Amino acid sequence: MRLVLLGPPASGKGTQASVLTEKLNVPQISTGDMLRAARKAGTELGKQAEGFMNAGKLVPDEVVIGLVDERLEQDDAKDGFILDGFPRTVPQAEALANLLEKKSTPLQAVVQIDVDRDLLVERATLRRTDKETGQIYHLIYNPPPAGAELVHRVDDQEETVKKRLDQYDSMTAALLPYYSSKDLLKRVDGVGKPNEITERLLVALGVN
Repeated sequence: MRLVLLGPPASGKGTQASVLTEKLNVPQISTGDMLRAARKAGTELGKQAEGFMNAGKLVPDEVVIGLVDERLEQDDAKDGFILDGFPRTVPQAEALANLLEKKSTPLQAVVQIDVDRDLLVERATLRRTDKETGQIYHLIYNPPPAGAELVHRVDDQEETVKKRLDQYDSMTAALLPYYSSKDLLKRVDGVGKPNEITERLLVALGVN
């Protein structure tokens, strides 16, 4: 299965990507992980990416695509992959399509996990982190134990959450129609228990 998984912050995309990697027996590939691995390995592309990052600049698309290309050549990605967090724009999607066409391994599906914006804000802003253990709790869905010393991370504060959601919406505004026009886009309701959402994803992908 060659899949792009999309979903706004707090949609549960990370949780579902982890489950799908096991069920589909393919790796989850995120740009963040690729950048860290390339920097650690000291590859030429890794050094280029590090130069941009150290300068506080975005890593150019051609460097990111190069990293994707390198990652897809690894043995664990021979039978498929789940791309998480990439592509983010139509030019990136077109570059990815060209890369995969050269490998004769086109995408089979792009899945967007849909969750109402108000619920996304609630999910994110009510998260708290245990200062001692790093465990993440939710004040409604997964309450912390009594006496836990909790921290409200900046990323989970309402103003920041809303900015991140706005960024995601502007990013996917063109990306979703692009993939829909390619007959690749599938949309899955992201509200419910994690196992219910996993089942919807598997049904959308035609996996028993």
